[in-house]
Amino acid sequence: MDVFFREWERRAPGETRDIGRARALASALDVLAPDAPVLTVVGSKGKGTAALYASAFLVAAGLRVCTVTSPGLRTERDRIRVDGRAVTEAELASLADALDDAAATLPPPSDGYLSPAGLFTVAGVLHARRAGADAIVLEAGMGGRSDEVGLFPPDVAAITPVFREHAGVLGDTPAEIAEEKRGVAGPETVVLSAPQSPEVTEALGAVERVEPGGSGLPAGLLPAGLGRGSAELGVVAARRLPGVTEPPAGPLGDVLSSVVLPGRLSWHDVPGSATRLLVDSAIDRTGVAAALAAARRAWGTIDHVVVCLPDHKDLDGAAAELGGLPVTFVRLPLPHLRFTRPLPPGWDVVGADAITPESLATLGHRVAVLGTGYFTGLVLGVVGADTERLFLT
Repeated sequence: MDVFFREWERRAPGETRDIGRARALASALDVLAPDAPVLTVVGSKGKGTAALYASAFLVAAGLRVCTVTSPGLRTERDRIRVDGRAVTEAELASLADALDDAAATLPPPSDGYLSPAGLFTVAGVLHARRAGADAIVLEAGMGGRSDEVGLFPPDVAAITPVFREHAGVLGDTPAEIAEEKRGVAGPETVVLSAPQSPEVTEALGAVERVEPGGSGLPAGLLPAGLGRGSAELGVVAARRLPGVTEPPAGPLGDVLSSVVLPGRLSWHDVPGSATRLLVDSAIDRTGVAAALAAARRAWGTIDHVVVCLPDHKDLDGAAAELGGLPVTFVRLPLPHLRFTRPLPPGWDVVGADAITPESLATLGHRVAVLGTGYFTGLVLGVVGADTERLFLT
């Protein structure tokens, strides 16, 4: 597994991911031209939900589907799935060996590095070939044009809502960020978008807009809350892949009704206690408000909220929604995430190692856990959430 993180851990200050080097690696593995059509999901929020529902729809249509997401829900195995099931330890180790051998043929890194997320993307495309996948669904990490998913020009690109995050990295405005994310598309790519702000809509140009209800699916087959729009975008995008036919209503209903996505308005018991968690990857004011509303509908009241929002997320908006609720703020020890912004007085601040079943149980019986996917993944691991399979086939 060292190959996925080796160059990133040895990177010099100021170095960035080297897309050209990643292209050379993919070429050495002979995967630059995938054997199956590619659907790529980009955006700021809802990418995982769109990728999951696209994959589930394609499986219901009778296809074998390899899905690559970022980050993993709990483990690195979660990043690569076939028909909703995570790869095994042995499969991931074999992929790591193949990447290691291919990387050994490249010149030493000079002014950039092979990023972990990019290496998992390349490994996922390699696994799709090994597994005989009929379709590939890729979730971008941070960007679009600047992300390794851009090495594999998609047949269909789905753009979830775009916000002003990673400003100064992907662009200085939502419009610039949107243009960068749209850059994943090639000249023959069918591009679809969720509803966007006027600024982002103008920047995206001529794309197909998927409005609420655009999938035509019964509400019972779609997730509740803000994830519904992303799920519909994923379904509509899956329909546009070459060779896909509409699945029969029975198999479609069976597969979509079985979908679970831990960390997206998911409910979990804390082992050994009476504490119940609502875990949601809410990163802005709208998402936090929706998660709190869901918690209050279920519980009536909220005893405590555990939050993790790096500097580039909407901390001010989240704080406004949290109001007078008791809050514990968690700082993760990840060098690519910064936690320097001032916090509201009265919030407790802890490190990631303080999140244990015992500590969560002291916060009350009804606890909302909100924040970046890296953090919700940590909590899912702490409570032992099942992330092995995300839908039934």
